[in-house]
Amino acid sequence: MSSLALSLLLSLVSAVAYAAGAIVQEHVAAAGDGRPLALARNLVWWGAVTLNGVGAVLHVVALAYGPLSLVQPLGALTIVFALPMAAVFVRRRAGAAARRGAILTAVGLAGLLALTGDGGAHTLDGPDRLLLAGVTLGALTAFLLLSGAVPRPMTRGVVLAVAAGVAFGMASVFTKEVAVQWSSGAVTAGVPSLAAIVALAGAGLLLSQAAYRGAGLTAALATVTVVNPVVAAVVGITMFDERFLHGTAGTVLALVCGAVAAGGIVLLTTQRPDTECPAAGLRGPGRPARSGRARARGRQTLAPPALR
Repeated sequence: MSSLALSLLLSLVSAVAYAAGAIVQEHVAAAGDGRPLALARNLVWWGAVTLNGVGAVLHVVALAYGPLSLVQPLGALTIVFALPMAAVFVRRRAGAAARRGAILTAVGLAGLLALTGDGGAHTLDGPDRLLLAGVTLGALTAFLLLSGAVPRPMTRGVVLAVAAGVAFGMASVFTKEVAVQWSSGAVTAGVPSLAAIVALAGAGLLLSQAAYRGAGLTAALATVTVVNPVVAAVVGITMFDERFLHGTAGTVLALVCGAVAAGGIVLLTTQRPDTECPAAGLRGPGRPARSGRARARGRQTLAPPALR
């Protein structure tokens, strides 16, 4: 099996694990009160944590064998897989918009897969790593300053969501760097990148939470989900020497496929669970409707993970 095929397989299994974890998390959010101590005593919730952990490990290994420009967009399959899995396991039917989004996302990602070549294992040297960290810090600072100057909460939330997507995408860039270094035996060389991963993942989490407060779940989640793989793919092509097949024509086609996949992601993330399942799902005939806060918790579980 080639390294590209192995990376594809690991990415698919990772997306399935993440989707299963999201469904279990939503079940816990619907059935419980969401308090931290209550969650810590819930064995089902720990099962969701385990599934997410498995997905994260598989994603890191996939980054070691495959290009960022492929592995990162494939993380969006989490939402695609969650639709049929939710229909089977919790009997929640997806709406027409969600089905169209799933088809568009799958078609776009299939096009990217067909156009992606095996770029091999590349690492960044010290100056490139510092340059990348400096540019990322400058970009995040600029977005924070811009968000403070924007009066409208919705626009401010979208700006913060863009910053969160940049942070998450760059965290995956450094994750690939560490994975490649460790696979080649240079374990200690990845310590600076590990510190960058922790800082960027934490920043992305805080920025996305602030974005949800201003722009709401749908707009913020769609923005983060699209910006994250775009940033990682751009860095992969420019700094990791990743290339698409068929030269310039292949690159243009890849951009079109990425736009199609991004459109599908937007449809998926803006589909409200209330309309996805008017008569089925986690809420049985005799169960009261969940509060707005509980529904928000349920919707947030379908967000792609930070390091995808």
